[in-house]
Amino acid sequence: MILEMKVPSPGESITEVEIAAWLVQDGDYVEKDQAIAEVDSDKATLELPAEASGVITLKAEEGDAVAVGAVVCLIDTAAAKPAASSAEPTSEVASAPAPKAETPKTKAPKTETPKVAAATSYATGTPSPAAKKILAEKGMSAAGISGTGKDGRVTTEDAVKATPSMGTAAGGKRSSSRTKLSMLRRKVAERLVAVKNETAMLTTFNEVDMGPIFALRSQYKEDFSQKHGVGLGFMSFFTKAVIRALEMYPSVNSMIDEKEMISYDFCDISIAVSGPKGLMVPVIRNAENLSFRGVEAEVKRLAIRAREGEITVDEMTGGTFTITNGGVFGSMLSTPIINPPQSAILGMHNIVERPVVKDGAIVIAPIMYVALSYDHRIIDGKESVGFLVAVKEALEDPTTFLMDGDQKKALEL
Repeated sequence: MILEMKVPSPGESITEVEIAAWLVQDGDYVEKDQAIAEVDSDKATLELPAEASGVITLKAEEGDAVAVGAVVCLIDTAAAKPAASSAEPTSEVASAPAPKAETPKTKAPKTETPKVAAATSYATGTPSPAAKKILAEKGMSAAGISGTGKDGRVTTEDAVKATPSMGTAAGGKRSSSRTKLSMLRRKVAERLVAVKNETAMLTTFNEVDMGPIFALRSQYKEDFSQKHGVGLGFMSFFTKAVIRALEMYPSVNSMIDEKEMISYDFCDISIAVSGPKGLMVPVIRNAENLSFRGVEAEVKRLAIRAREGEITVDEMTGGTFTITNGGVFGSMLSTPIINPPQSAILGMHNIVERPVVKDGAIVIAPIMYVALSYDHRIIDGKESVGFLVAVKEALEDPTTFLMDGDQKKALEL
């Protein structure tokens, strides 16, 4: 029986996928549920499992864009599984190349290459040995240099005076390559351009003194890790601070749908994670109901799934607000692009000790610059600035604003 394997729908609104890579060869015997291909959609890369055991015949090439429901391979379920050969070691020995018999080596008579008699004069543009060495050091050729020596010969002086043209390559590699963008990368590019063209995006900035969070983590991180099995990182503090600010400024937790504004009474926080196939944005559902431990555990779970290529489309769909951390790559400041159809995104950056003024004195403090990009069509300047100030306020006094005055209770210690 010949089974036709069709492309399953990887998610709502996805009509086409791309064959990123075949994991089997044409004519291979595959087992049921064995991963046979990786397919790219505009949201994620997913594995395609075999629906039955048998010999496979591929019907699409790597890089082909195929419609959802299209046949990509055939599986002959009646084909017998090839038995493992007991004589495999023998066959390996048989297939090994036999040692070549030694044959007496006879010296072939050397054929003398007739030497060309040295010319008594040089053609125009030919450099002298010293000039040739100087040009090589400059990464230049003698072409285009007017020689002033006898019969137009390029002299040492000519080579010293020669300068490479600004439009002329002066040595070094100049190769290039062309690689087709994956469907995921092409879709990301389209969405980013669409955001810039279709939203009134602005960015507001502020700075956060991370000293209080540093002190909390230093005091409790070992106990937190031992009890909960996850580290006490920055993401839980930022997520909790964002949730508080979203409750204070509901328009930031909203989005535009044609002529209507949709506001949400829940906080599904998208967390930008760098994966093997590019940027992934898994979602922490109902983050407002999670404790510090709950946020850290969910961030870890989603990050691992994204980096191992196991994240699903459902896990990256439906966020209401995004947090991205360019600081892990060393970014000091940036203007993050909104993750559509959301209306705002918070950008975290690296933490650097900087001089700041506190109580009239200059002190050194660990400072992070934060940025909020927002859609000015539904979020006014007052709300955007107020939102970012609320985030700053909570991060600089987490005990009061995020822990209700009880650090151990909030951290479940």
